Amino acid sequence: MQCSLEQMNDTERSPNRTNLRVNFNEKGSEVKERREKFLTAKYGSHQMSLIRKRLAVEMWLYDELQKLFDPPTEAIDVDIDEILDMDTDDIRRSHLIRLLSVCKRPQSDISKFISDLLDRAKTL
Repeated sequence: MQCSLEQMNDTERSPNRTNLRVNFNEKGSEVKERREKFLTAKYGSHQMSLIRKRLAVEMWLYDELQKLFDPPTEAIDVDIDEILDMDTDDIRRSHLIRLLSVCKRPQSDISKFISDLLDRAKTL
């Protein structure tokens, strides 16, 4: 980008303006290629608190699944959105029991995990 100052003649000048103006001229597409543009979004405080809450539940879920499947034997995908879309807690509970059927941990640990997850999912 090139910046230049040009002098204007008296016929173009308004009485409140000086006799200088600034022109910006771009030199080809090389400037556009050098500068990558990124789009960022600014969320409101309420939206950010919802995002933080969701992230906290997902991080808790990840940590608890790591504890349940220690050492990791197979990947288990628990989708929070899928759980939230289910109608009742009984359906959610049976779905989670089906997903966690390969877990070798005691049933009491699995039941506690499911109860905690359903409680946390209700806060979202």
